Amino acid sequence: MRLGLLVLFLLIFSISSAQEITVIDNSSGQPVENVSIYNKDRSVSVKSDISGKADITDFTDTEVIIFNSSSYIEAYRRKREILNNSNIVLLHSSENQLEEVTLSVARFKLNKDEIPQKIVSIIPSEIQLANPQTSADLLESTGQVYVQKSQLGGGSPIIRGFATNRLLLTVDGVRMNSAIFRSGNLQNVISVDPMMVESAEVILGPGSVVYGSDAIGGVMNFYTLKPKFSFDGGTSISGNIFTRFSTANNENTVHADVNIGRDNWAFRSGITYSDFGDQKMGEHGPDDYLRPEYAVRQDGIDVMVKNDDPLVQKPTGYDQLNLLQKIKYMPSKDWDFNLGLIYSETSNFPRYDRLYRKRYGVLRSAEWYYGPQKWFLGDLNVNHRSNSEFYNKMQFTAAYQFFAESRNDRNFGDPVLFSTEENVHAYSANLDFEKELSESKLFYGAEYVLNQIASNGSFRNIETSEIGETASRYPDGSTWQSLAIYTSYQWKLTEDFSLQSGVRYNHILVDASFDDRFYDFPFEKADISTGALTGSLGLNWRQNDFIGWRLGLSTAFRAPNIDDIGKIFDSEPGSVVVPNPGLKSEYAYNAELGADFVFSDNIRLGLTGYYTYLDNAMVRRDFDLDGVTQIEYQGEPSRVQAIQNAANAYVYGVEAGLEVDFSVALRLKSQFSFTHGEENEGGDYVPLRHAAPLFGNTHLIWNKRRLKFDLFTEYNGQFDFEDLAPGEQDKPYLYALDDNGNPYSPSWYTLNLTGQYELNTNWLATVSVENITDQRYRTYSSGIAAVGRNLIIALSYTF
Repeated sequence: MRLGLLVLFLLIFSISSAQEITVIDNSSGQPVENVSIYNKDRSVSVKSDISGKADITDFTDTEVIIFNSSSYIEAYRRKREILNNSNIVLLHSSENQLEEVTLSVARFKLNKDEIPQKIVSIIPSEIQLANPQTSADLLESTGQVYVQKSQLGGGSPIIRGFATNRLLLTVDGVRMNSAIFRSGNLQNVISVDPMMVESAEVILGPGSVVYGSDAIGGVMNFYTLKPKFSFDGGTSISGNIFTRFSTANNENTVHADVNIGRDNWAFRSGITYSDFGDQKMGEHGPDDYLRPEYAVRQDGIDVMVKNDDPLVQKPTGYDQLNLLQKIKYMPSKDWDFNLGLIYSETSNFPRYDRLYRKRYGVLRSAEWYYGPQKWFLGDLNVNHRSNSEFYNKMQFTAAYQFFAESRNDRNFGDPVLFSTEENVHAYSANLDFEKELSESKLFYGAEYVLNQIASNGSFRNIETSEIGETASRYPDGSTWQSLAIYTSYQWKLTEDFSLQSGVRYNHILVDASFDDRFYDFPFEKADISTGALTGSLGLNWRQNDFIGWRLGLSTAFRAPNIDDIGKIFDSEPGSVVVPNPGLKSEYAYNAELGADFVFSDNIRLGLTGYYTYLDNAMVRRDFDLDGVTQIEYQGEPSRVQAIQNAANAYVYGVEAGLEVDFSVALRLKSQFSFTHGEENEGGDYVPLRHAAPLFGNTHLIWNKRRLKFDLFTEYNGQFDFEDLAPGEQDKPYLYALDDNGNPYSPSWYTLNLTGQYELNTNWLATVSVENITDQRYRTYSSGIAAVGRNLIIALSYTF
């Protein structure tokens, strides 16, 4: 009965608004704004608004209506024809439309086919179809970024054999990496709300010339929702309301955003709230991943209780709130000012892979959870266009970020809960210029970054309420600074051949003082002042209509941060990492060759091969403090380790992407990545920890008018015991066990189906069934099993 009333309501609504049409880009499915719509004698004319909508009531049923936009082929439609086609007008890109562009390589728009690096672009329609729970899932959906998860509230990207603090994360052009980004798995990407991501770009490979330290394996750039002006002289109001439910972790997500636009002012506000329950794994797979029991506290003591459903991973649930506010002001065509405010906060979320480890048949931990992960970004962006001799475009960005995180753990049967809490205040300023020359472009700029770290440690006896101080995770009051200048040059030698080069100098300053109240270190402070010079050289050559080539050579670096030089933590049971103030920067040297084949208008193949050598690599190794190799940490004798410049490593691989358009409605897309990496350990080369197994996905997409289906598979190769890095071989609890009792990472696949139906121009319904065959699997190095069979239902309303 309720369904019937809903259908009746939608029919009445569509009839009542039958004279309102929507103009849509044929390829992207996105609304096209500011399209001039008129009849032959121009006696009647309107323009499409920010949502691509226009009212054609004043046109007669039989006259021809013209649709005109500089970026699209002029279209002619009769009113009756439009109304019979669900009030939708599709426009096709014109021949002179700008080529696909990217913002990631030079902070300004560049034609994608003139860039030597491989760029993964994620457009709005792909985000909408992927319908990801987190931004980590959004990256994973590309089939070109691997994601590790230690818990449900997590997602640590891996690109070309590098991860964590060897990858750079930016939001709206602001560096998100802080001085406490660690070499262990990072969850910071989940602070970026996928519902508020308008587009994203991933640079595969080094990006240090533009982004500085940490951009060794790649750069992930997220661009959040932008305010949009009104073009009709009045005030336009538009927005989106979204809700989603999924069965595998009982997710409930609600989102709303609204845009208010005027001629030169625009405001956009957004809010998203997600509640995730405990995640259920699949039925078919290794029993090693099951959760047969878990710890609870009953009558003042810790007890192990039987899990009624061993497929449910208890505890893994958490909730998250995201807020966004954007303001845009354009006083003239040459100036625009942008203010962005973003806030994200999670609840406590369990570190699941620490909660099922056992010692002598008993769970090691009664509690292990991260405190609320908080992130605030406030940035002011100023753009100026000029014809001066120094620049044509200038961009200034000043930003402040606040990060808060904590770790809380208590051993099973022990009443003492240990906690460490960290706050980071991050300030940054970027000044970037672009100057157009006759057949070339010059980019140059400067950057300053300051991180201030507050860190404290404490304990609390949950039985007696006794509290006290313990060693902090990082040196409290420490600072990390980066100063840099850079320049890059793009030269278009011919219509089909372009060259791009760049150089950057970075200077890093680190200041940290160590507290000797808890540990007697043989040093008092770290005072590092070091410089790094990096460069890049690349070319693009469109040899003919069939093949185009990309060649890139580049260097990158990562300077020691506070996590590297000053951390105290238990890296694994029985080991403790201590500070090492003598660290130096590590350097990467990269070469890649890509080829893009166009077999016909409807068949395209891309291939990329790459090789990266990492020198002076910072790795965790056994250490001593003036001959002392073992100390007591939180009541447990622990082997001393530290981050050291003790290795070199290499990684190489191949990436392939295939697109086949069988018809206007049917498309095949497939991605494949193979990576192999090794590092030097004690004179021998052993597998590199973050070199992912073979992985990829294949999509078969059918799209016609209001209906879209995506049948796809995701797959992952196997790592046998000897393929695992030594550190991973020592973590059998993360893996399945082979016939010899050794840990290994089995291969896996999933079969999935997503369907989207546009009820009308306002309503969009999405239904997905993930992991249809209910496979039980863990992605490589992950501590939590992925979702089993999962039904996702989402409904979106735009206005």
